[in-house]
Amino acid sequence: MTYKEEFNRWLSSALLSDTEREELSAVSGDDIEAESRFYAPLQFGTAGLRGIMGMGTNRMNRFVVRKTTQGLAELILREGSAGAERGVVICYDSRLMSREFAFEAACVMAGNGVHIRIFEDMRPTPELSFAVRHWNAMAGINITASHNPKEYNGYKVYWEDGAQLSAEHADEVTAVMSRIDVLGGARWMELSEARRVGLIETIGRETDEAYLETVLSQASDRLAVNEAADSLTIVYTPFHGVGRLLVPEALRRLGVRRLVCVEEQMVPDGTFPTLVSPNPENPEGFELALRYAEKNKAQLILATDPDSDRFAAMVLHKNEYRHLSGNQMGVLMLDYLIGAKRRAGTLPKNAAVIKSIVTTEMARALAESEGIHIEDTFTGFKYLAEKIREYETSGSYSVIFSFEEAIGYLVGDFVRDKDAVTASVIAAEMASYYHNKKMTMIDALEELYAKYGYYSEKTVSLVMPGIDGLRKMKALMAGLRAKPPVSLGGMAVTRMLDYLDGSVKRFDGAREEPSALFGADVLRFTLEDGDTFIVRPSGTEPKIKVYIMARAASESESAQKAQALSAQAYSLAERL
Repeated sequence: MTYKEEFNRWLSSALLSDTEREELSAVSGDDIEAESRFYAPLQFGTAGLRGIMGMGTNRMNRFVVRKTTQGLAELILREGSAGAERGVVICYDSRLMSREFAFEAACVMAGNGVHIRIFEDMRPTPELSFAVRHWNAMAGINITASHNPKEYNGYKVYWEDGAQLSAEHADEVTAVMSRIDVLGGARWMELSEARRVGLIETIGRETDEAYLETVLSQASDRLAVNEAADSLTIVYTPFHGVGRLLVPEALRRLGVRRLVCVEEQMVPDGTFPTLVSPNPENPEGFELALRYAEKNKAQLILATDPDSDRFAAMVLHKNEYRHLSGNQMGVLMLDYLIGAKRRAGTLPKNAAVIKSIVTTEMARALAESEGIHIEDTFTGFKYLAEKIREYETSGSYSVIFSFEEAIGYLVGDFVRDKDAVTASVIAAEMASYYHNKKMTMIDALEELYAKYGYYSEKTVSLVMPGIDGLRKMKALMAGLRAKPPVSLGGMAVTRMLDYLDGSVKRFDGAREEPSALFGADVLRFTLEDGDTFIVRPSGTEPKIKVYIMARAASESESAQKAQALSAQAYSLAERL
């Protein structure tokens, strides 16, 4: 069926509301817009769905949510009656339509006889991962688009271990979805009936308390927090999201007394009215929080994204607030956790750290110098969770910390996704520890640079929107494989690792064994001085991401090298 035929089928369907039909009618004369909405189904992968909200097969709407849920329900039913009884936990964030989509999913699950536990109100993403494990559920659904712009929403799926779906399970859901009519193929039960027969129940405070207990159990030094509590002021903002429910409570229970919340952003609002971007990775999102910090003479600002899985901070250092990157915060937390656990006598003998392949190599230098095992995985916390499960099953290692450069952190191993609630607690404890030593986190970072060298990391995004975007992304990756660059940023390339098959090309002609880590469309170029240039298509957006990792003896030299490689990254588009 062509996109025009599918467009007309939707337009004439009696299942659409008047408002939905009006939305399609408004673009009936715009072939480009119509094709954008209907040229293909919204792609379901290990991270679920994510897309712009609106009518169409390539948009996030109630029909796509129903179809996706039907696919997941059939996967659960393959586990037999036990799978249906264990059921699904459903959570949602503060975005537009999140609550509505969550109940659409609940009614489809009920229509399939699958038991549902749905949160009474919006909740953090990591709490859903926790709840799946806490309630021994078969799966979890989270309606969120994390830190994406307000026009987006998404549908994340978790399996019984609290981690995102494996590739095999995602493929099974996709196969089922391909056989379902998006407009009327999902089984359905009215919400009132589902409640009456006991298929849908509401959860809330009990789960919150169990989760908070686990969060606070990760703290190592409450005495340090208590010592700093009367002189350390912390500003917190949830960016109009769900962090407002549990982050302030967790910080207060930790012992933080001088906590100031950004009131305007404590209001849940999917339009994010006070923000340029709801992504705390971008310093411009801190504008309002900075005003609060300056007014209250705060030493630390903590921010969580709308679904509270990602977290970032700004630190007052020499009368200036400095934004910490995901790599910088990750290294600081890793160093602090190792030291705090050693002081408390709780560092496991088989402690391990997990990071993604695009995350700073400074973490490796630090961990190895401390005698801690560290291992890389592919980008995406589902891969980090898989490694945690592997260690757990074999008993080989006990994971104390996992992180990604994109401000995603996990302390401990009970939750199996990024956890900004716990990260905020550890950041507050760490700030307290250094505050008591008359230091800031910037001082601590400088000490680490002096010990391990100056590391500079940059991420360059080559946006390739529209229908032609996917073709361009594939063409760029194919071109790099067929004709790899011999130099980047003025430095010779010595090695290319293709993570698709694990093959290694050495530019000096020497042979090297294939990588044990393979199966992802990523290319890693190593330069003559050890710097790294990684090219990876984004899994959630129409863009190619280039990750640059440079190291030098001085901060200025490291930054210059990273800048030269950034310029080289932008020139990659010329290959098209």
